[in-house]
Amino acid sequence: MKTLLEQIAEKTADAFAACGLDPALGRVTASNRPDLCEYQCNGALAAAKTAHKAPILIADEVADRLKDSGFFASVEAVKPGFINLKLSGKFLAESLDAASADEKHGVENPHPEKIIMDYGGPNVAKPLHVGHLRSAVIGESVKRILRYCGNTVIGDVHLGDWGLQMGLIIAELQDRQPDLVYFDPDYQGNYPSEAPFTIGELEEIYPAASARSKTDEAFAARAHAATAALQDGVPGYRALWRHILNVSVADLKKNYEKLDVHFDLWKKESDAQPYIPELLQILKDKNLSHLSNGALVVDVAEPDDTKEVPPCIILKSDGASLYQTTDLATILERQKLFAPDRILYVVDKRQQMHFTQVFRVTRKAELVPPETKLNFLGFGTMNGKDGKPFKTREGGVMRLETLIGDIDQAVYDKMADRDLPEEERRRVSETIGLAALKYGDLSNQASKDYVFDVDRFTSFEGNTGPYIQYTIVRIKSILRKASANGLAASEKFAAPDSDADKQLMIALARFSEVMEQAAQEFAPHKICAYIYEIADQFNRFYHETNIMAEPDAAKQAGYLKLITYTREILETCIQVLGFAAPDQM
Repeated sequence: MKTLLEQIAEKTADAFAACGLDPALGRVTASNRPDLCEYQCNGALAAAKTAHKAPILIADEVADRLKDSGFFASVEAVKPGFINLKLSGKFLAESLDAASADEKHGVENPHPEKIIMDYGGPNVAKPLHVGHLRSAVIGESVKRILRYCGNTVIGDVHLGDWGLQMGLIIAELQDRQPDLVYFDPDYQGNYPSEAPFTIGELEEIYPAASARSKTDEAFAARAHAATAALQDGVPGYRALWRHILNVSVADLKKNYEKLDVHFDLWKKESDAQPYIPELLQILKDKNLSHLSNGALVVDVAEPDDTKEVPPCIILKSDGASLYQTTDLATILERQKLFAPDRILYVVDKRQQMHFTQVFRVTRKAELVPPETKLNFLGFGTMNGKDGKPFKTREGGVMRLETLIGDIDQAVYDKMADRDLPEEERRRVSETIGLAALKYGDLSNQASKDYVFDVDRFTSFEGNTGPYIQYTIVRIKSILRKASANGLAASEKFAAPDSDADKQLMIALARFSEVMEQAAQEFAPHKICAYIYEIADQFNRFYHETNIMAEPDAAKQAGYLKLITYTREILETCIQVLGFAAPDQM
């Protein structure tokens, strides 16, 4: 189904063609002066030179062709050559009838893709903290948007489980509990099924070991040796590693569940290890890798680079692999297992050079077909009100569950005057808190840094998640009252009878255009801006229209149809953003 903008542009293109001009001149944009018109075409200005005619004369001629199209309530040529357009109410109602009858409200995707999304990226044995928020929230929303638009999307958390942190934990645990069977090289039996630590103990062990390694050279050397032994397959260390994984993943799943973030794959760095030998052989066979100061590298600089792009290090001088190695092996693994059309990484934008190198090696080595797309969606930093990366009051990195708890409590406190049972108030506060948290993040362009402001994010007014939810709750309340009074919505949309309902209808008719653009650009902030516009338009309509007291039954049924669809569009949008609206708040 064509978007509203495409339908309008098709008509203007036909009008330009009928005047003997290039149809491409019929490009239409939404007006930035809604007091004058709803859409505008400036093609007459561009046509003047080739047509050897004044722009206003061309605009007049095109406008005459458009006036009888049935699409427009008014078409006006304005000096020096603008064409101002206002849509006809009948056309608008028919457009909404068609969109509302479609399962996806007009969204189309003629070329759906199979997409692997790499987002989340936590390390095992470490709690999720605020630094993990943006990858999870942005990645989950982009995944949902892409799926809504008909793509097959496979979300992979891609756990960090194979680096030095494993050796640090093993070495520290050996000092604390040296009698554990995992450290007995002669042990032949089955290892215990229960881990010798809880998640709380594990999260204390790692930072203690990390701090110790910075001052104790002997301990640091043992940790490196333990890492190598783990990777070489020492049975006791492998058993401990499995315990670390199981305990960590269970805790990670619990915390991601609180964010309503869900992964299809819980793949790990270690899963890519079997593919490293093949990767090294490919690089060798294609004469891409060479030694540089003892390290194995691939040159990836290109002549038109505006800044230096260093060689991609594949193996360090001691033969150890790096993140680049693992990421390249993971791409090889993903190609073999899934053959995706696209791989999309949602990662801190400070990793851009890393992915520039990885993508260039991937292309040079032909690890994926040439048509496979590789995308890096880099996100900015979540900062405190001081403009610096968000910290606790003590200056440490805040755990993510603490942040969620704080924002839920802030909402709960704001709802002190609500007449709700305690349990319900807590439940509603959590629903609103999640919306405040996610919308506060997603309403910013992903690449931009933003300030995390609990007071602003939890406000029930302004451009916030709770304001969007409150608008939905208001619509639900009206519809409940209407149902209780035996009132029903009309089957078809009615032509608007005021500017307020017309502007709301125009906003609703733009849904497919906005959703498709958000999918193409991996841009949840466009959905946020859109639903804020709809919420504002609805609340204007609500304040100017006495829906329940309308004496004309047909007109009232049309109003109910309009607000029912408004709720449907808003709920569809917040679902792809990753939150929901309560029934009351």
